[in-house]
Amino acid sequence: MQKCDLLIKGADVLINSGELRENVDIAIADGRILAVDAGLAQAYEADEVLDGRYKLFMPGLVDSHMHTGQQLLKGLVLDAKPIIWTRVMLPFESTLTPEKMRLSAQAAALEMIKSGTAGFIDAGSYFMEDAAAVYETSGLRGALSYSTMDEEGLPESIAMDANEAVRRTDSLFDAFHGKGNLKVYYSLRALNSCSNRLVELEAEHARDRNTMLQAHMNEYMGEVNGILEREGMRPYEYLEKMQVLGGNFLGAHSLILTDREKELVRDRGVKVCHCPFSNCGKAVPDTPQLLEMGIPVGLGTDGAAHGGLSLWNEMKIFRSVMNIIHGVPNRNPKVMPAKTILHMALEGGAAALGEEGQLGRVEAGYKADLIGIDMNQPHLCPTGDKIHTLLECVNAGDVSDMVVGGRVLMKNRTVLTLDEERILYESRKYMEETARS
Repeated sequence: MQKCDLLIKGADVLINSGELRENVDIAIADGRILAVDAGLAQAYEADEVLDGRYKLFMPGLVDSHMHTGQQLLKGLVLDAKPIIWTRVMLPFESTLTPEKMRLSAQAAALEMIKSGTAGFIDAGSYFMEDAAAVYETSGLRGALSYSTMDEEGLPESIAMDANEAVRRTDSLFDAFHGKGNLKVYYSLRALNSCSNRLVELEAEHARDRNTMLQAHMNEYMGEVNGILEREGMRPYEYLEKMQVLGGNFLGAHSLILTDREKELVRDRGVKVCHCPFSNCGKAVPDTPQLLEMGIPVGLGTDGAAHGGLSLWNEMKIFRSVMNIIHGVPNRNPKVMPAKTILHMALEGGAAALGEEGQLGRVEAGYKADLIGIDMNQPHLCPTGDKIHTLLECVNAGDVSDMVVGGRVLMKNRTVLTLDEERILYESRKYMEETARS
């Protein structure tokens, strides 16, 4: 018999966003999928076996845009008056400490594992070395950034010039890029808060290190207008002038785009992502056109402060918004079918992580990032179409298992790489102490 590290036996398997096979096995070795077929249990001897009965295994979800540094803001943003960035989020992030970031990362990692998010992209915050150490232990696959802004008037605790901002990411890159399942991206936190010098340095250092550069882009009109006033052109046109755009650029949100900006995104190979729950308070993207243009689009949560880290919620919201804005006016109820949304959460997320052709499918040669869904539940069984049911009915609590890079992070809802009881205790303690202060 052949040897493998892990064998998943007798599961339904979502091979990709539109193809499902029933009652097959998955053999995994050295962090990658060896084979997906019936009867592999007779051909492989495994060090570890997961029982796939009544479960559906699929590629792990990828959160293409989240904020570890805002994990402790859950419940404090909804219904807050605009502008929450300057009134709530920026003041909170300026009070972060290494201890708060460790708790934030522990709570975020735990929430992602238990909701099926195997990969993530952090948009940047502070004390990121502390967060990175937690994520390395968790086993999750992720990309981390430092928050980089150099505008005048920021709180003293986070104020920095362009050179210092880039130095911090350089240090994070040297310490954690390629460590475990982690990468480090460079970041432009908000274009209105970044000088031309900072834009140049961030892009240069990302190119030199062959990694991605990410930025919040075209999220709301105030941001777009700020660049128009400062530069006389729109955000993507400005970055084109600065020679920033390319296949290593990730534009988070990318909601309010002109035809010219869409063409720039397409022609330069830019990756984008939408965060449906958060975005609904700002604008609705023209995602059908972006996809028709061949632009890779992922989905993100925008962090726990914007409704938690469940991509299952985001997919449901996204389907509804696309139908009412783009489907109903054009009498097209299939404007955003289930397989398209799943493709965004899987292969669109893989592109945002710089893992095209490596993640997002359960096929031989792909990295073994998988999640199992417990389908033996009243709200999931019976079903006439399991792919549709994934989108319509599955919630975070239905995720039973997670494998990342061939390593089992969660088995039958028990997290193996983190101390869930301790993290919840410390989270409750933080909540109680905050309420008293």
